[in-house]
Amino acid sequence: MSTNTPDILKKIVEHKHGEVNSARISVPISELKDRITELEDVTRGFERHIREAVASGWTPIIAEVKKGSPSKGIIRADFDPMDIASTYQDNGATCLSVLTDEQFFMGQLRYLALIRETVSLPLLRKDFIIDPYQIYEARAAGADAVLLIASILDLQQLREFHDIAKENHLDVLLEVHDETEMETALQTDCKLIGVNNRNLHTFETDLNTTGRLARMMPLDRLLVSESGINSHDDITRLKNDGAGAFLIGETMMRENDIGAKLQELLNG
Repeated sequence: MSTNTPDILKKIVEHKHGEVNSARISVPISELKDRITELEDVTRGFERHIREAVASGWTPIIAEVKKGSPSKGIIRADFDPMDIASTYQDNGATCLSVLTDEQFFMGQLRYLALIRETVSLPLLRKDFIIDPYQIYEARAAGADAVLLIASILDLQQLREFHDIAKENHLDVLLEVHDETEMETALQTDCKLIGVNNRNLHTFETDLNTTGRLARMMPLDRLLVSESGINSHDDITRLKNDGAGAFLIGETMMRENDIGAKLQELLNG
């Protein structure tokens, strides 16, 4: 973690180290590996679903199941993760992102298994992964992909964590938010690069971030634009700027009719 890491991220990461240490005591990594060996299901192909959607002309939206955040507090009070996931699936989402951080985002790891039983879409574990333990934990809990965040991991960690994810048949979405992080990301084998339009220092969003960083992307990588996407027009603009897929949560979580908002984002 660099000296330039925002305070809120530092706070989250510090708490996460304690959380992982506690989890290791209650469920040793050997037990997680045993659980993974015993899994009857195969992963659902998070990246494959996105690339197939792009190839078919569909707009791939990774719809996020998210109750709250540190900057906004509770976003959706009547929060039923399974119902939300079903609504997303019924209204055209390509994949789902599931917040599993409890302390800051009001998520739970168990949501992955509950949602996996409810829908057939691939699931991303959205959390602050700072230890390989969490990757095994994600696979055992029902994830098909994990998020890695360039601002809290160095190049060696990103490469190592990517390899561990792949060994466990998990895809990786590698999140960046500036040119330096993009340069680091491109030194890994991660094919899905998420560009966070939110400035992690100020929490302001600027959709220009996607276009700026898209210019650095080789053709074999796929850019996922994240944060600040509120309308079909935003998606059209971001597509023109080089985005291939879109991770959207808060915009839909605030709506009474989540399905109608997702359809509006997809179709205008």
